[in-house]
Amino acid sequence: MSPARVAEASARRLPAPYRGRFAPSPTGPLHFGSLVAAVGSYLDARANGGQWLLRIEDVDQPRTLPGAADEILRTLEGFGFAWDGEVLFQSQRLDLYHAELVRLQLDGEVYPCACSRTEIAACSPPRAVDGGLVYPGTCRNGLRGGRAARAWRLRVPDTTIAFGDRVQGRVEQNLDRAVGDFVLLRADGQYAYQLAVVVDDAAQGINAVVRGVDLLDSTPRQIWLQQRLALATPTYAHLPVVTNACGEKLAKQTQAPAVDRSAGSAALAAALRFLGHTVPQEISSGPLRDFWPWAIAAWSIERVPARRGIFPG
Repeated sequence: MSPARVAEASARRLPAPYRGRFAPSPTGPLHFGSLVAAVGSYLDARANGGQWLLRIEDVDQPRTLPGAADEILRTLEGFGFAWDGEVLFQSQRLDLYHAELVRLQLDGEVYPCACSRTEIAACSPPRAVDGGLVYPGTCRNGLRGGRAARAWRLRVPDTTIAFGDRVQGRVEQNLDRAVGDFVLLRADGQYAYQLAVVVDDAAQGINAVVRGVDLLDSTPRQIWLQQRLALATPTYAHLPVVTNACGEKLAKQTQAPAVDRSAGSAALAAALRFLGHTVPQEISSGPLRDFWPWAIAAWSIERVPARRGIFPG
C-alpha cells in the first residue's frame, strides 16, 4: 500500500485506548478560540474513555511570552479541565529534537540550505499553502560556492498525501507543489514546529489529535515526517477556528481578548455551541460540576461544522 493510502486508512479508525492532547503555544493568554480547541479535544477524549494530556508548545522561544504558560494553566484549572500526567514543555525537550534531526541527517532525508527568504522570493516561486513561498529546491543537490548552511530541510516527493479528517473529510495535498522541501531546523537555531510536534506526539503516545483547522494544511507534512521516522500516524480531527468580523482567526496578533475564567459554565457552553451542540440554559448557567458530566455525555464530533472558520457574533 502506498504511503498516501496508509495515512488515509489509519486516520479513519478511532484508536483504543484513546490518547489525546491539548497543546497551546504560550504567546499570550488563552482566548475564546483556544478555549474552543481545548473543549473539543477534552470532550472527544473523555467521551471516548480516553486520556487527555497537556503540552505547552514553547519550542519557538522568540514568540514565547514570559508568564503566559502559567496563566494558561491557571485558566484551564479555573474552568475545571483535568489532564492526565505531568504537563510537558517543549523547551525542555530540545535534545530529543536534535537526536531525531541527526537520525534524518544520517539517513540522507534532510539537507543543509543556505537560502534566505529574499533569495527564495527572487526565484518567484508560487505561494505555498500556508501563505509562505514554495521552496524551489535551490540547495537540494548541495550548497553552492561553499556557502554556509542556514537551515536544514526535509526532502518531499512529488506525490499526494491523503487522509480522512474526522471533521473536514478527505484531505489531499501534493507536498512538492504545496510547500516544497520544508524546514526542520531554522536559520535562528530554533527547531521547527513540524519536527517538534511529530516527535512529541509519538513520544507521548498520542494517537488522536483534535485541534484547530488552521493546522490542517500542516498535517500532510507531519504525516510525511512520521513516515520518514517510522512513527505511527494519529487520527486527526480539525475543528473550525473562531474568526473576528473581518474573517481573521482569533489570535494575539488580532488582539483577541483573554477568556475570563470566572465566566465558568457560560464560557464553556459558548464554546460547545460554537462546535454545533445545543446546551440547555440550566447547564450553561449552572456550576462546573454539572457542566462537565453533561457535556461529556452529549458530545458528538459529528455535530461539529465542517468549516474552516466561523464568526460567532
